[in-house]
Parts: sequence; structure tokens; C-alpha cells
Amino acid sequence: MNKIKRRSVDPVFSMCVQPSFIIGTNNEDGSPNFAPITWVSATQEEDEGYLLVISMFGTKKTKTNVLRTGIFSANLVSADMLPLMDYFGSRHARDGRKDGIPYSVSRGEKLDVPVLDQSRWVYECEVAHTLETGNSATFFCRIRGIQMDERLHCGDIFDVDLTVLDPVVYSGKYHSLGKVLGNIGDFLK
Repeated sequence: MNKIKRRSVDPVFSMCVQPSFIIGTNNEDGSPNFAPITWVSATQEEDEGYLLVISMFGTKKTKTNVLRTGIFSANLVSADMLPLMDYFGSRHARDGRKDGIPYSVSRGEKLDVPVLDQSRWVYECEVAHTLETGNSATFFCRIRGIQMDERLHCGDIFDVDLTVLDPVVYSGKYHSLGKVLGNIGDFLK
């Protein structure tokens, strides 16, 4: 086994590999609002399966909407959705409707949340717990529904072919995945 040579640096770099999602919420008037969020993970909840964990920083309308309604959609961003992600990220809801680029919206199947028709994987989420730290709110959410691309054929909970989803991974820049490397246990040989 090769030893990797490393160097110590100040803790100013942010290399947290994060999936990219566009969060869909309902404004007070019922219109949809979307914002890109990359602080997304999951955790285990006793006897309830797992929770989706999403953190939002600042004064985003999306964050205000989640605090007000307790529900949202998390629309996985695929590489073909990057123009939409950049558009939503460069516009603020306080400046008016985000309708300067074409996209289509449906309603969730389990919750009354806006869902992007272009997304290949959508979580419909209901907030179970909220933790506020500084200007961030972290939402621990029960997943009430999942909509997945019909090309996916999952054999079990870990059998999701990410190459079909073509997710955007963020760590300060956008990245994509290349190939499937194997299953858990394949490398013990």
C-alpha cells in the first residue's frame, strides 16, 4: 500500500463533497419557489428509518417557507439541470418570480409541494426537527415520498445506479460521477 504524501494547511478550504438539490417550497400565495442547496445528508432516526438532513444559511425565501410550512421537495440536480441550478442560485425571490428561464413544475404525489419535472429523483419531505445555529437552520426531515426516474430498477435500498441519475456533486465547483466502481464487499477479495 502506498503512503500518500500530504501537507498541513490552515482550515480555510471547504472540500465537503455534497450532492446538489433544488429545494421547492410554496410561497404564501401558493406559487412555487426554488433554490439550490448543497448542504444535504441523511441520518438515522430510531424506529422511523432515516431522515433527510438539509441545512440552509442566511435569509433565503426558501428557508422562510420551510420554517412556515414544514414541507418541501428536494429535487436532485443532474448535469443537464445546471443552467436551472445556476439561474435559481442567482435570483432572489424578493426580486419577483423566478421565471426568466423555461422549466415545468408539478405537485408532489404525497405532499402539496412544487416538484421540478426535469429532476430524476425527488424527495417529498416533512420537517420533524429543526436546529438553528447562527444564521443556519438545519432541518431533519421525514421522507414522505420518493419519485424516481423510471429507468431505475433498484433491487434493494442500496441498489441505486447513480450513473442513471447523473447527479451534480458540489465542492466549490460542479462535478459529475464517472462510473460504477462496484458493490460493498467487492474489494475484500
